[in-house]
Amino acid sequence: MVKTLGIAVVGFGWMGRVHTQAYTRLPHHFPRLPLRPELVAVADEVPGRAEEAAGQYGFASAVRDWRELAADPRVQAVSVTAPNFLHREIGVALAEAGKHIWIEKPVGLTAEDARAVADAVGKAGVQGTVGFNYRNAPAVEAARDLVASGGIGTVTHVRIRLFSDYAAHPEGALTWRYERARGGSGVLGDLASHGVDLARFLLGDIESLSADTAVFVPERARPTGATAGHTRATGGELGPVENEDYVNCLLRFASGARGVLEACRVSVGEQNNYGFEIHGTKGAVFWDYRRMGELGVSRGGSYQDQPVSTVFVGPGAGEYAAFQPGSANAMGYDDLKVIEASHFVRSVAEGTPHGATLQDAVASAAALDAMVRSAERRAWVSLG
Repeated sequence: MVKTLGIAVVGFGWMGRVHTQAYTRLPHHFPRLPLRPELVAVADEVPGRAEEAAGQYGFASAVRDWRELAADPRVQAVSVTAPNFLHREIGVALAEAGKHIWIEKPVGLTAEDARAVADAVGKAGVQGTVGFNYRNAPAVEAARDLVASGGIGTVTHVRIRLFSDYAAHPEGALTWRYERARGGSGVLGDLASHGVDLARFLLGDIESLSADTAVFVPERARPTGATAGHTRATGGELGPVENEDYVNCLLRFASGARGVLEACRVSVGEQNNYGFEIHGTKGAVFWDYRRMGELGVSRGGSYQDQPVSTVFVGPGAGEYAAFQPGSANAMGYDDLKVIEASHFVRSVAEGTPHGATLQDAVASAAALDAMVRSAERRAWVSLG
């Protein structure tokens, strides 16, 4: 009989919902996992939100204070999907209480925060998985394999983009996301953190970088009540946007490759335009998140005028076979989080990390901190 794993979720906004749905889908897509998640408790400080989640998804109990989860013997593993400024406090406390944690990126506001959570996880001997979901796309894993096998020769340069319009509307509410003390480095933590993880996942360590940042919507109205996601606000008191709307960063990899990472949260006309272009001495590979199951691949010996072919990834790529039986059947965002949930549960069951870890979060956060310093100094910053 399959053993159960007592699950709790902290923070039930959109991401808390995504994590919960991923747990419920695990038995369907990964039936051979040695542990089966059981939804034990949900915590959210907004009155009524935890109770609503319990009623909809079947959590056994609902609480306002996440600290109750640390003392609850039924809870063995926790999804931390609260705002960035709470990641360190919650992550450290739960790890010290012996709970395994699946925590959303960027794991705090700085690399120091991420290291504190990583240290607590290591000291407690629990498992820690981090929400870098885009690396879980089967096409991204196929691109990594292609690069590692030398299929496009030696990598020369990469361009990674993460453009979104979620903050483009001037009536977007001044939530915690736009405050330095609660949201950290803005689009760096929100989107560029994914870009750094993709860069490292695909090409290895980043040696140094040079960044430029900007704020394009300098003021927003303060919300008058509880918010979830990207809420609009009109007529309220205006306050300053304290963190970055945009970043453009030059990268130098330890391998000698060069890169450009660009991210923006106020890109009008762009909805989740995420992807990469990797060029090598013998070819190239291209990926667009909005066409998740496709790769553009150029390889051969022509060098000049060499064509690009569209490749539809299938059951041989990553965890594709857990979702679809044949190439070109579409997968979606939530599927990537199901894969991430499977990595977390496997990590707990086997006592060894699978997927993105707290060390990946520390490395990403260190690069983000370096971007902030670089933009301030107008200079290259080493990550060594």
